[in-house]
Amino acid sequence: MALKLAALLFGTCLSLHAGAEAIVGDPILGADDPILGSKHDFTGLNDRAGVVAMPGVAFSDYGYSCVYCHIPPEEAGAQPADFGGIPDWNRFIPAVEGYQFYSKFGSHTLDTNPNKLNPISMLCLSCHDGTMAVDMVVFKPVTFDPTTDDAMHMRLNASDDIESCGKCHNGQVAHDITPKVLGEDLRNDHPISMQYAGIGLVDPDFVPPPIADVENNRVFDNGVKLYNNQVECMTCHNVHDPSKELLLRANAEVLCFTCHVK
Repeated sequence: MALKLAALLFGTCLSLHAGAEAIVGDPILGADDPILGSKHDFTGLNDRAGVVAMPGVAFSDYGYSCVYCHIPPEEAGAQPADFGGIPDWNRFIPAVEGYQFYSKFGSHTLDTNPNKLNPISMLCLSCHDGTMAVDMVVFKPVTFDPTTDDAMHMRLNASDDIESCGKCHNGQVAHDITPKVLGEDLRNDHPISMQYAGIGLVDPDFVPPPIADVENNRVFDNGVKLYNNQVECMTCHNVHDPSKELLLRANAEVLCFTCHVK
């Protein structure tokens, strides 16, 4: 399904972007996809804010907004995992062996032991853990000419080195990037890639989830989403909706009560 979606994503709605190749949007929203021109659109990064974010210098400009996460259409059917990639996504697997996870053995509040990552959360962490360049994709589009590429392949990292965004984005030269860098210690963030406690475990402290859809995902009325009954990064954050603060699916003051009774 993910590969079919990637092919559809690229083959459906084409539009022109100033100073770049043709780009695409969501198969339904097309060129009106809110991600275009946002901070997660590396081809037209911050276009809506009227700033230029050094595409081709800080990172490679592949000409297509979606290839930084999605498999290019010409590679439809390919398996990223065969090349060290995240299954169904166009990013390499992050160095998960370096991650520090929550443990239910050290907590009185966890019903499960979230000590591994599912692909959709790996996708987010492959940039936000700060260990890998933001343009490090498995498959580059056929239109990309590597002989013209002089990018520094920078990481979303707060370190003061030439390959880290924190070299400039330190709160002095530019806005501080530190809050966007999760790092490899995941114990100070909400647990991810774990079964929702209101399913099967029937924990009374959690809101019973909606009925699963055909893909076994469950979506609450405010858009908070469980993936195959699991809590993931995308449960609370929607990268395709940058209009919301912190990309949250629901307003911060009510978000936690979507799932938690208290």
